[in-house]
Amino acid sequence: MPQPAPTTQRGKAKENRRQALLTAAASLFALNGFNRVSLEDLGAAAGVSGPAVYRHFPGKQAVLADLLVTVSQELLDGGRQVVESTADPAAALQQLVEFQVDFALGKPDVIRVQDRDLSNLSEQDQSAVRTLQRSYVELWVDVLAKVHPGTESAELRMRAHATFGLINSTPHSVRSHGRRIGAGVARPLLERMALAALLVDSTGGVQSPG
Repeated sequence: MPQPAPTTQRGKAKENRRQALLTAAASLFALNGFNRVSLEDLGAAAGVSGPAVYRHFPGKQAVLADLLVTVSQELLDGGRQVVESTADPAAALQQLVEFQVDFALGKPDVIRVQDRDLSNLSEQDQSAVRTLQRSYVELWVDVLAKVHPGTESAELRMRAHATFGLINSTPHSVRSHGRRIGAGVARPLLERMALAALLVDSTGGVQSPG
């Protein structure tokens, strides 16, 4: 879960170790799966002993919860900031796409962990993640409703989910086949494809994002 910013040197050092553990967890869980990673593995990857992990988290499930709940909250907060700072719906939609692409390119391991290991969270934490995710989807639906007035919410929701699938799966699928594509190439291509999917009308035409 989000933590207040530390103010002392000791607090900052502790927070740095905690963030190192979360980064290691994202990488190891994505590579091996939650159930095949031990606390000792996490500690070793972050440069601390296995028992030292307990100074930051009560257990491995708490690490997973912090990783997934926090990222879901960050997405919602970031999406809200985009919408609140942009009055024009078309511009807001474009900026939401850019925001989502930045997330997908920057945190592909977290996306894979979420897709595969959400069920390993407690029911309470699963509910928290799903609630945050639903709120994030509805943020997109509200913007899409202004771009496509008169369109049913179910269709707009489908557009949003399809766009997430396109954006979130591409960086990992490219990397998993042993090839990497640079962000400078991937970002504009993903943004154009996502906008085309979001702006296409029922007849197959594409609205201008401007």
